[in-house]
Amino acid sequence: MAFRETLLTTDVHEAAALIRQGELVAFPTETVYGLGADAFNPEAVRKIFEAKGRPLDNPLIVHIAHLDQLARLVRDVPEAARRFMERFFPGPLTLVLPRHSDVPDEVTAGLPTVGVRMPRHPVARAFLEACGTPVAAPSANRSGRPSPTRWEAVYADLNGRIACILQGDRSDMGLESTVVDCTGPEPVVLRAGAVPLEALREVVPETRLVGNEMSLKARSPGTRYRHYAPQARVVLVDHPDEAVPDPRHAYIGLTPPAHPEAFGACCICPDVETYAYELFDFFRRCDTQGCTRIYAQRVPRTGLGLALMDRLERAAS
Repeated sequence: MAFRETLLTTDVHEAAALIRQGELVAFPTETVYGLGADAFNPEAVRKIFEAKGRPLDNPLIVHIAHLDQLARLVRDVPEAARRFMERFFPGPLTLVLPRHSDVPDEVTAGLPTVGVRMPRHPVARAFLEACGTPVAAPSANRSGRPSPTRWEAVYADLNGRIACILQGDRSDMGLESTVVDCTGPEPVVLRAGAVPLEALREVVPETRLVGNEMSLKARSPGTRYRHYAPQARVVLVDHPDEAVPDPRHAYIGLTPPAHPEAFGACCICPDVETYAYELFDFFRRCDTQGCTRIYAQRVPRTGLGLALMDRLERAAS
């Protein structure tokens, strides 16, 4: 469905009423903005794929306001998942669990599992509570584009394609949630994200990263298609000396280039956390400025660096 203009509001109850009417609402979370629909309304969920141009075989994450909503979403909660919930819910962690038969195929891409997360963002929590139903929501951007960390980025991508944007501040973290499959003998990280692997292993030491198990990767969004990419070509470098200065080029990293003023856009980050926070916003700024190439410095694959490198490599693919 096309809209002449997408409604902008700060009223969670106005936004939640549209969810109950089967419409799409973008809303802020601590990771990135999400694009939500009633998880138990198949027609509404299909609108997400249409608005984003998203492949139908890419499953969605269901967002909940409280743990009581799990009963209609999952068949059971394994012990490892319970331990993760105690530590990280609410927060930027998605758990893949055995799917309840009530969950529509549109949400899960027909898989026997469903990803569930409880955001900690206060506006998201109030919105989900007002909806009164679990909300299926990927990131609120056109498919393949950088995830939005500001409502203005959602508006740029989806104005006229969705009913409403629930306005909030810029997202706190800038990277999507970590996705962990808890249906097997050991938890498996399917998508690195805002909760580092090291923190997960403090709770369940057996937690591991997914290998080349495509059947597992298919259970998580953001693992099989080109994602997070600006219009400019992204080139990964180990040192800023590898970046070619040019007014049409941009640079982002931890180490400043010799002549940052020679680049059309430049973002020097004091640490990996800031780099992750700035990445998607910087990509979109480069698009606005018409940059043709973005040089991005690699970081060590530890802590949040694992998720950051995942996003950089997908953007550069």
